Amino acid sequence: MPDIAPVAGPTPPRRRWLRLLLKRGLPALVALYLLLLIPDPVPDPPRLAPRDPFAWNQDERWESLERRFLAAKEVPPVLRRMEVHDALEYGRTQVTRIRRGPMAYDDPLLDEVEDGLFALAARVAASPEDLVPFLELANDLRAAVKEQSIRWDLASPAVRARLYRLLYGGRAAIEEAMLQAPASSIPALSLCRDEPSQAPSVVVRGVRIHSGDVLLSRGAAPTSALIARGNDFPGNFSHVALVHVDPSTSQVSVIEAHIEKGVSVATIDEYLRDTKLRVMVLRLRAELPALVAKPSLPHEAASRALADARAGHIPYDFAMNCEDHGKLFCSEVASAAYEQHGVRLWMGMSTISSPGLCAWLASFGVENFLTQEPSDLEYDPQLCVVAEWRDPEALLQDHVDNAVTDVLLEGAERGERIGYAWPMLPFARVLKAGSCVLNVFGRVGPVPEGMSASAALRSEELRTVHEALRGRLLDRVAAFRAERGYMPPYWELVRLAREARK
Repeated sequence: MPDIAPVAGPTPPRRRWLRLLLKRGLPALVALYLLLLIPDPVPDPPRLAPRDPFAWNQDERWESLERRFLAAKEVPPVLRRMEVHDALEYGRTQVTRIRRGPMAYDDPLLDEVEDGLFALAARVAASPEDLVPFLELANDLRAAVKEQSIRWDLASPAVRARLYRLLYGGRAAIEEAMLQAPASSIPALSLCRDEPSQAPSVVVRGVRIHSGDVLLSRGAAPTSALIARGNDFPGNFSHVALVHVDPSTSQVSVIEAHIEKGVSVATIDEYLRDTKLRVMVLRLRAELPALVAKPSLPHEAASRALADARAGHIPYDFAMNCEDHGKLFCSEVASAAYEQHGVRLWMGMSTISSPGLCAWLASFGVENFLTQEPSDLEYDPQLCVVAEWRDPEALLQDHVDNAVTDVLLEGAERGERIGYAWPMLPFARVLKAGSCVLNVFGRVGPVPEGMSASAALRSEELRTVHEALRGRLLDRVAAFRAERGYMPPYWELVRLAREARK
């Protein structure tokens, strides 16, 4: 009986679809993936006029201070406190001398004050019960120096260096002493100078805040540390916001620019609820000619900024162009508001000139390296420091993040660059496309508006590298403390971070 060949039936539709997908769709997807894998060009940072980023270059001095601290710990407590009280009293006489009249930036007294402040910090670190009067002295000194700096030329590198050494140096001295004290003895709030203002006000967590006040803060993310330290004069702040107080309801609104969503308005509770390692309140001096002529100026500036923020979407300015206000980065929110009323903040513009740092920032989209950095606003003599909140528990985190970032930036100057997971670029670009659609409807996507997909991947890489190094550094900090019985000062943190980086 002859074999009868089976008759093939029709191919099921699902199988035909699968074959078609494998034949045509898969190659198309592979081609699309490869197309999306093409990297974005990274712009070269502009060639800037040569500048010398500030460097202390005083390793011997720091080691000497550490020895003084250890020696002070061996002094009997009663005698140690007497020595500290004498030094505090002498420091107060120096502040009085500074306030007597006009003083040049290179006056020898200022060298003496700087040396005395660090020496006193070493003693107070061994005498935490004297921390509060030391903090009050340092705040008075800062106010006196800022009053003198009104007459100085802040465009001069020598003047900038002097002001930075005294003000940032004073902050560093305070916090080195704080790190050796029990957290319970560190004041969370430091009241500095209640500069008079006729703008509407309200009390927030023990501080009277006026409309038009400027808030400096420091976030906990690695990018916050990069913003704070990525400057020719590394600082401690990464964000700027402007306060508005409604005269009828006393409602406090905070106008700020976020990388994720551009300019936005938050309540004061929302602002403070966001993780912040420190917050400083700044206020325009009442004797500024513009304020003497119009005392309502700060409130009018804040009111205009609030109205603009509510009127329509203002994108975040990754280029950090402080002259074009079509987009705004955080510092520009405050400077643009006051600029419209004839007050130009940042009397000393921020400079970013280290080639490695410029290359890193350019890879995130920064195009302007003469700009307005948050930390530098603390040194503007037009502004008084009203108060500062510090989180005692987060103070070590702040210093550790700074040390990690400083060491990573040392690598940047050696030619190291922030890479990213290249195979993930197509997926990041798909997320970026989806984010653009969400932005059209006023929503926030996974990739910030104005940030490229590759920049978003670099940001993730920075976070990964930073957190890994931070973990290794914290292990060394614990070992240092267990071996020596005290918290490593900042110069030791940097040394330990270099070891961990290896």
